[in-house]
Amino acid sequence: LRPDHHPRFAGDNLARNLQLAAAIEAMAKAKGCTPGQVALAWLLAQDSDIVPIPGTKRSARVDENVAATGVALSADEAAKLSAALPPGAAAGGRYPDGGMKAVYI
Repeated sequence: LRPDHHPRFAGDNLARNLQLAAAIEAMAKAKGCTPGQVALAWLLAQDSDIVPIPGTKRSARVDENVAATGVALSADEAAKLSAALPPGAAAGGRYPDGGMKAVYI
């Protein structure tokens, strides 16, 4: 599947989603970690019933993901990310046309 065929990477959606990602990138820069680590730290800062299950093909990413447990977000930082990236903020569908048929929700 080509990236330009995926709704979130096509047309104006890409520009909008890159703007959203900038909030995570800025926090990562301030924290001295990767954007992926900030995303995982944000999930870990939610209620105790939220358990992130990241997937990867590379062992280096496993190490990076585990290191996210050492990234501390204050309540204010977590709230700032939540406000910048509210549910439904991403532009474009999650999957290409027809793709949601394979997802059980």
